[in-house]
This record gives sequence, C-alpha cells and structure tokens, in this order.
Amino acid sequence: MRIVNVSIAVLIVLIAIAVYWYAVRPLPKTSGELIAPIAGNATIQRDARGVPHIEASSWQDAIFLQGYVTAQDRLWQMDGLRRFGAGNLAEVFGAAAVSADEHSRRMRMRAIAETDVARLTPESRAVLVEYARGVNYFIDTHRGDFSLEFSLPGHAYDPQPWTLSDSMLVGVVMFRDMTDESKFTFDKGRVLGQGADPAKVRTLFPATQGQYVSPGSNAWAVSGTHTADGKTMAANDPHLAYAIPGTWHLVHLQAPGLNVSGAALPGLPCVITGHNQQIAWGVTNLEADTLDLYVEQLDERTGRYVFQGKWEQAQLDRQFLGVRGGKPVQVDTWVTRHGPVIIQANGKAYSMRWSAADGFGFPFFDVNRAQNWQQFRAAISTFWGPPQNFIYADKAGNIGFQAAGKVPIRRDFDGDVPLDGSSGTFEWDGYIPFEQMPSIYNPPSGIVATANQDSFAPDFPYRISGDFADPYRVRQIRALLQAKNKLTVDDMLAVQKDVYSAYDHFLAQQVIAACGGIRQNDQMVRDAVDILRRWNGQMDKDEAAPMMTQLLNNTLGTTLVVSLLQPAINKAVQEKLKAQPQNSPEKTGGRPGYRIVGFAGPGIPEILPRPQVIENLLRQRPPGWVAKDDWDTWLIDNFRSALNDGRRQQGTPVSRWKWGRLLQWKFAHPVGKQLPLVDRFFDIGPAEMSGSGTTVKQTTGTLGPSERMVVDLGNLDNSVQNLPAGESGFVASRHYKDQWPAYYAGKSFPMQFDRVDAKEVLRVKPQ
Repeated sequence: MRIVNVSIAVLIVLIAIAVYWYAVRPLPKTSGELIAPIAGNATIQRDARGVPHIEASSWQDAIFLQGYVTAQDRLWQMDGLRRFGAGNLAEVFGAAAVSADEHSRRMRMRAIAETDVARLTPESRAVLVEYARGVNYFIDTHRGDFSLEFSLPGHAYDPQPWTLSDSMLVGVVMFRDMTDESKFTFDKGRVLGQGADPAKVRTLFPATQGQYVSPGSNAWAVSGTHTADGKTMAANDPHLAYAIPGTWHLVHLQAPGLNVSGAALPGLPCVITGHNQQIAWGVTNLEADTLDLYVEQLDERTGRYVFQGKWEQAQLDRQFLGVRGGKPVQVDTWVTRHGPVIIQANGKAYSMRWSAADGFGFPFFDVNRAQNWQQFRAAISTFWGPPQNFIYADKAGNIGFQAAGKVPIRRDFDGDVPLDGSSGTFEWDGYIPFEQMPSIYNPPSGIVATANQDSFAPDFPYRISGDFADPYRVRQIRALLQAKNKLTVDDMLAVQKDVYSAYDHFLAQQVIAACGGIRQNDQMVRDAVDILRRWNGQMDKDEAAPMMTQLLNNTLGTTLVVSLLQPAINKAVQEKLKAQPQNSPEKTGGRPGYRIVGFAGPGIPEILPRPQVIENLLRQRPPGWVAKDDWDTWLIDNFRSALNDGRRQQGTPVSRWKWGRLLQWKFAHPVGKQLPLVDRFFDIGPAEMSGSGTTVKQTTGTLGPSERMVVDLGNLDNSVQNLPAGESGFVASRHYKDQWPAYYAGKSFPMQFDRVDAKEVLRVKPQ
C-alpha cells in the first residue's frame, strides 16, 4: 500500500509538472514591463475578460502591438488558418488532412494571397508590415514557450515567421467561407442532369436562393427617434460556424488619429466590426454569387481545351503536399481562362471563376479612422470582397446602409448551375460599379436592417443571383424594433436572442388545418396536433413543437427533391437491393422511392429547398406536384413520417420531446478533442440550444452568432460586446471560455472605451 500510495503521489506530481510546463508556463505576459521595437512608450491594459486596450504614441506602434497581443492569445489559431488556406495542414496533422489541403491547392488560395500582396496600396502595405512585425516579435521571443498545441506528441512543431501573404491568406479563407457555393452549384446541376423537370428544379431552387444553411449575420441601426436617449444605436451579430478558439478577437486600439474598438480577425490588423469616437458599423454577408463553375471540354492528358471553337492550352499548376509521417502528395491542377479545375466527375472537368482571384482591397484602416458617412463610404468603396452589407450609425444622428464588394456582371444568365465553358456565351462583363450598389441614408423609417436578405431592388439594372436568405429574420428584426418606441441596449440584446420562427409557426398552422379536415386515427398525430395548437412559434430548446416542425421541414424538402429524382432513385435503390443478401432487412423491408433524410444513392445529390420555397408551395398549392393534387393528405403523410423519425430518436409520448436534444452544440477543440481524460478542459458542451435557421438568433447544428455587439452612440461606454467562448486560445487561461455562460444566457459585457477598468497592465518601452 505504501508503494502504491507513493507511486500515485509521484504520478500526480509528474502530471502537475507537465501541466505547468506545457499549459501554464507559456501563458502570455499581461502585466509588468516589456521591451519591444517600437518608437515610443505604450500600454496594454487587459479588462476583466482579457480584452487588450492598446494605447500607443503612433498608429504604427498600435498596429505592431495588435499583432503582438493577437499572437499572445491566438498564435496557434492564426497558424492553423494560414495552413488551411495554403494547403499545409498535412505537414502537421498527417494523412487525415490531405483531402482538405488538396482542395485549397486546387483553389490556388496561396497564389491568390501572393497576388493580393502585390496589389496592396503603400498605406495598406505599411499597416500589414507593422502587424507582421508584431506577430514575429512574439514568435522570435517565445521559442519553446508557445501554447500547448505546438507541443502535443504527434503534432509538435514550431511556427514559421508571419508574412504579408499569411495575412492575405486569412482574408482569402474568410472569402472562401462566405462565397464558396461550388458544391451546391454542382449538385443543382446534377439534379438537372438526371432528368428532373427544369421548371420544378427552378421552383425548388431559384437563382436567388441557394442552400438552406449558409454563413450569415444580423446587423441594424436605428435613429434617435427609436431610442430611449434620443441617440443612434447599432447592433451586429455575425452568424458563422462555431468553434473554439472562436472566429473573432476583441481589441481596442488608441493612438493619435486612431481610437477604435471592436472585433478583429486573428491574422489581420485593424477592427472589422465596431466603433470609434464618432461612428459605428456592422457587417453581414451580401450573399451575391461571386463564383461560377464551367464545364470544360478538356483533354486531361495534355491540358488542351475548347473555347469558342478553338483549342487553347491550360496552364499546369503542379504542387507537392508535405505529409507528416508519409510521402509527399503530388497535386496537378489545370488552370483554364476561367480558372483552376477544382472538380473532375462523370468524365467532365469543372473549372472555377472566382472574384477573389481578380482583385483585392483592404479598407479597414480607413474605416477605423472614418468620422462621417462620406469618409466611411469612401473607405468601403475600395473593398473587394467577400461582398458585404455594411450598416452605419454616427453621433450626429445619421444612419445608413451600403452594399460593398465586387459583384460580377452576368448578361442574360445566372451562375447557379455549371455553365458551358466552351461556348464563350457565359463570360463575366466586369463588375458592378460601387456607385450603383444598393445604398440607403437616413430612411424615413429610422431603421436600416440586414439579415442576408436580397438587398437588390426588383428594377436593379443588373442581373443578380445569389444565396440570399429567406426574409423571416429581417421581418422579425424590423417588427421587434418598431414594437417599442424607446429602445435600450438591453432591448437590442433581446432582439439578437429572439427565437420566434414565423416559418415554423406557419408549418404548425398548416398541419392543424390539414388535420382538421381529415379524420385522424393515429393517436401520435392527434397528440402532436394538440401540442402545435398551444404553441406560439418560439423555437425553445425545452419545447416539443419545434422538433416536430423542423423534422417536418426536412421531410417535406427531401420528399420534394426525391419526387424530382424518382426515376434515378428507383434505379439506384433497385441496384442497392440487388446487392443485398436475400434475407437482409434492406431486402425485406425496403421499397423503391422510400423517403429517408440524407439518402444518397449513386449519383443522388443531397440538397434541400429553402423554407420560403416550401411555404410558397403550401400557400399556392400548384397542380402536378403531389399525388392527386391533394396537398392536405400529402402534408399529413409527411407529418406522420416526421413524427416516426422523432419517435425513433426520442421515444413516446411526443409531449416529452425536446428540441434542444436535437439541436446541440459541442465546441470541440481540433486537437484537444483527441486527448482522453483532458478533452473536457478544451471543449464546451454538448449544450442544448434554442433557435433555428429562420430565427433572428440563427442557430443550426453548424453555425450561430459568432459575437454580439450593441453600440450606444449616446454613451459609448454603455455599449456591450461578447464572444461565445473567450478571448484567449490558451486552455489554461481563465479567458479561454469565460464568456460562454453569459453568451448562452443572452447576456453581454461592457465594451469599455473612454473608461477602461484595467485588471492587468503591461507597460511597453522602446528598445
């Protein structure tokens, strides 16, 4: 027993030493004194959430220190972003990352980033140089003292110096996240190619409505006529894929001519969404289509392809992927006049024309210093992309909206399906001029709001396609803002966390009406309808009704797509059944055309129509879509099928179902989740969530609000902002996930500006 006790004690001591050495010791220095290559004295104050407030004697020093503190908190994340963009993940993570690297290489993201560096204006280059200097000063002075992720067995490595191209790569990664609809475009083309009725395909998948779930955001500004203090207010909550570490790093930069606070992207300087002393702004994804696929008549051996009846020679881009523990992988990509060939399937080559490859502009240093609407618009007029909706408010009482970024001009065609690359009739004709992009200034309503809806007017002079969101979120935002005359910061937060779904409420009413006209013998259906009758449309995690309507939505969408592809599915199912043993469940219980969410037979795409499309069909009930044109029976049959899905997942009675059991978030650290016993320190969740894809608090299984911000221009220190997890990427830091409880409850923290309550102060002196 004595030997066992001593052994346990020794083991505990060794574990404690290891935890200290690898997790605690590398924690960044946030107080005391630092000597750095800057021009004058500076301070970095950290508030109660660890947010750095940098005060420097010049903007150059402020940006240098932003690079330094971001590397302090998020260097491993920054390195992962540039590796993802460049296609270098496999160098660290081995063969499991090869596929992701190959796709990044085929999209030529590193080449785009390097070209973007050459496009920088002298001023933008100077800003990025200072940021890179700050990052590299941290790297150079902390060799051997990096965060735990750099030291894990099997993944250990040292980061390379930070370059301007690396910052550009971070921007290109965001560009890709916001605009890459190539898979949906490809799948939509496959639906058409499998004999589906083109008119019905266009009805289910309009050119201005892409995939159901895509990155989006909410942003709005209100004039003083709507607020309690008579001053303008602005709010922003970008909806992106949730992760830990999170997308944003909060920062406050102060120097002569610069005083700005808000959310920054790790790897890029300046503030992307926030406020300075005079103005506030927020962003949402414009959702306009900036990427087209072209079917090329390409000889894959020689790279020769046809364009307008003539043979042209594609450029061969040959790259080699480094693979940890394995041999390098050769990646050959043919590059046509439209762009790189990123997909090769069914004997066809699909090249990609992407606006990201055509230009670049970094306006945020000018945005951060803008003092009025004219300066703000002048700054974002140089913004290339990803195209965004910018909302604006200022202390003078003005509000505005401006769409910015380069949107291709397409003459008489849409980019929602693969195009014939050989004909020459589907070429872009430049980009829409900034002065013709949608813009609003001081509207009579006193409200500007964007939730990724189509912001282009019906009489807009150019043809527009895109992945525009259904109007449910923006309608609810406007309704809530107009419902109260004296809005406060708390009211704005309440709007951001609103979980009413007009669409799901509509589905519930449709089911109730249909069941009222047809006698139901199924007790589960009757019980479910009783629950829907008492439901108010709130997508609350503890309610059963949201689970019913969401399962019904998936069932309806899948059924509609399956009906288009029935001949192809029947063939695929028959082939699948033939391959099964005679006594298998599939053989005995399966039937051609059965509905199953996520079914993917050979060559069968997995895409679903957006809720607005389904609502339109249920309201209009056109002939030729459902059996005997009996929409009520069709709806009830699908509702019964959805309930059976729910019963398999949560049993009976239906009154005990909970939406939150289906909608759960698990913040899984990319590396920490692989470590037994300690993974729970890295991760958050699983946590049951409220909301849906059609609520203001857009919450799905993959994305949600990546930060929340409300700016009160009447009292900037009354503004609030918070992240889902925390400011730090260090698992041993108290700021790693300290903001999660407030985020989950829909609360926030002061966005300290004029008065900073410093908990730690690092004084920086020039070398």
